[in-house]
Amino acid sequence: MKQMSEQPVALVTGARTGIGLAIAARLHTDGYTVVLNVHRPLTDDEKAELTKTFQPLHVVVGDVAEEAAAQQMIATIQEEFGRLDLLVNNAGINRDTLLTRMKVADFEAVVHTNLTGPFLMTKYALKVMQKQRQGNIVNISSIAGIRGNIGQANYAAAKAGIIGLTKTAAREGALRGIRVNAVAPGMIHTAMTEAMSEKRQEEFASQIPLKRFGEPAEIADAVAFLAHNAYMTGQVVTIDGGLTI
Repeated sequence: MKQMSEQPVALVTGARTGIGLAIAARLHTDGYTVVLNVHRPLTDDEKAELTKTFQPLHVVVGDVAEEAAAQQMIATIQEEFGRLDLLVNNAGINRDTLLTRMKVADFEAVVHTNLTGPFLMTKYALKVMQKQRQGNIVNISSIAGIRGNIGQANYAAAKAGIIGLTKTAAREGALRGIRVNAVAPGMIHTAMTEAMSEKRQEEFASQIPLKRFGEPAEIADAVAFLAHNAYMTGQVVTIDGGLTI
């Protein structure tokens, strides 16, 4: 093991783009040594682009939903930095269709990545944090896990599961001074929402009291708040422009 890092260390899963990248950038600004998890190796162009923000660039490659990979990523960080202060479980996928048309394989694939992944990463991060007697985990859920969403039975089920996982992990983690919270984003400008037609985006925005989609940086703000508030645990912070009012 190398000498313990003087800076707090954060791991953000699914950090290549979108919300995950915004969270990683915000934590980097806040003084964390940030490790980005990506599912596949970065291209040279991606490395060059990310190096503009992260110097030095720390990356671990692996599928969060595969136990050996999850265990190895946490072990690599512990070996490299001697500590892990914050885990942000952000990695996720979607395979949307109406429930009656949904294939079992598509249901299981989404639950595997979006719920089993956070479970495994939390399991192995907690082992490190319990020995440290301090640490912090933030899970990215969704308002789909609170209110449901047409065409997203798999996604909503997984994100609802994250809320239960968060509350249980918070109870267990508190015994060693570890906090666990969740953020439930609403409609956020990402590649997923940008793929919608302009008309569809306008229809969604009209249902939101603030009449707009959120930005990834606004989710990152919530994660940063949870990372620094020492008396919050087991909570779900909804960032949705008022959609769930």
